[in-house]
Amino acid sequence: MKNNASEAVRGIHLFPLRLIAEGLAVGAAAGLVVTAYRWLLEKAGEWLSAVLDFTAGSPWKMAGWFAVLLLIAVIVGKLVKWEPMISGSGIPQLEGEMAGKLDQTWWRVLAAKFCGGFLCLLGGLSLGREGPSIQLGAMVGKGLSRLFALGKTEGKFLLTCGASAGLAAAFHAPLAGVLFSLEEIHKNFSVSVLISVMTASVTADFLASAFLGRDAVFQFQIHGDLPMEYFWMVLVLGLVLGLFGAFYNWFTLKAQSLYQGAKFLNTTTRLIFPFMLAGVLGYTVPVLLGSGGNLITMVTDHQFGISAALLLLAGKFLFSAASFGSGAPGGIFFPLLVLGGLTGGIFGMGCSEIFGLPVEYINNFVLLAMAGYFTAIVRAPLTGIILIFEMTGSLSQLATLTLVSGTAFVVAELMRSEPIYESLLTRILKKQGQTVPKENQGKVLKQFVIMQSSELEGRSIAQIRWPESSLIVAVQRGKEEILARGSTRLMASDTLLVMMDEDREGEVNDRLTELCMERPETAVKH
Repeated sequence: MKNNASEAVRGIHLFPLRLIAEGLAVGAAAGLVVTAYRWLLEKAGEWLSAVLDFTAGSPWKMAGWFAVLLLIAVIVGKLVKWEPMISGSGIPQLEGEMAGKLDQTWWRVLAAKFCGGFLCLLGGLSLGREGPSIQLGAMVGKGLSRLFALGKTEGKFLLTCGASAGLAAAFHAPLAGVLFSLEEIHKNFSVSVLISVMTASVTADFLASAFLGRDAVFQFQIHGDLPMEYFWMVLVLGLVLGLFGAFYNWFTLKAQSLYQGAKFLNTTTRLIFPFMLAGVLGYTVPVLLGSGGNLITMVTDHQFGISAALLLLAGKFLFSAASFGSGAPGGIFFPLLVLGGLTGGIFGMGCSEIFGLPVEYINNFVLLAMAGYFTAIVRAPLTGIILIFEMTGSLSQLATLTLVSGTAFVVAELMRSEPIYESLLTRILKKQGQTVPKENQGKVLKQFVIMQSSELEGRSIAQIRWPESSLIVAVQRGKEEILARGSTRLMASDTLLVMMDEDREGEVNDRLTELCMERPETAVKH
């Protein structure tokens, strides 16, 4: 028993090194998968443009394209029916799995999400690549954990590594991949996990760069630091973004409810509407199709004024809600950045006309609004700031990015708007009849010394009825550290290392103190 305990303790010391090696493996595998996915999506956009150019002006050819869109909708519907976990972004599903509430079949999700995401972008739906990339990366990590027969705890580390690698490869954003996976997915920071996740993220970004180049996702000029005399405008912009972000969350959930509430629609027929709408927009306002990166190029090149920008913002907003609400496999990450950028461009143009803001600073507000809008919706400010750094290649706006993100965060919180991914996860779990995990549940580690003649002395861990929401992590016996197992027999003077939920710390602390104390009847006999 002693040798086994010693080997287990040595295993703990080697655990960080093993995680780094696993992070490297997950980063390489997920990086290749997501790079292939990203390349295919780029081709989907090119093929869509070619089809629209070829069919425009010919009623028969246009009718043929609508027939193809109908067929694509049916195929995507079949994929969603075959594997329901591919519906939507994929990030809420991953958060549910990390919370132990969902269990995705990794190979089914991998195959169906890859195909479904490609078909949706080929059809022109207003969806992003980031959510699918994160889910694909995480499923690669899960597949490797199953291949090497790893335990649940280590398997979750690989899920986190895969999610980080997915975002890094999708956006050339390794730091944002690390922060998002820890801030939003893992919801915990530790040195071991941080290093392994960084390894996976950098590896995936290296592979994506090797195959697809290092160009920033958004490429536009920033004039320089915004003068402090205009900082009040940044505060106002943060207020606007906080309100708009809260409305976005409400409207996105409302659109989803309208689809699901229509009893005459099923998984497949719900998808027909956004695909047919994409066909109409393709021949009328094609700039609204797809993720929408071209809109950021247009607004930063000052290709249209406030009126046209407002119409495009409204059109993109509604089409994005119609696309995502249908349950199509695709994310909201990229489209919401585009919506934020358009909002910032409109705000900057308005300040230029009304308050004399120099035109060259309008692009600053485009960049700031992307970070602020992301923060208001997702409630991950650090990720938003770093993501915009990496996606634009601009490192000169830290003060104003922090100001706008902080303001948007506070306003969204005051509006009591739930973060979008938590809201979507709640819906998934309720649909399955499951309870919803508490967000960001804190953990507390405490030590308890076992007294002589206490209720615990001489009994094994498995024989004790421990309080709920507590976990015996280790037993310290003199200089020896013993991993806590059911068969571990407790002795007087042992020190228990116990993890407990933060919101139940008081009651767990009282019960463990009672268990460790000398029993009164024994004290009387002595």
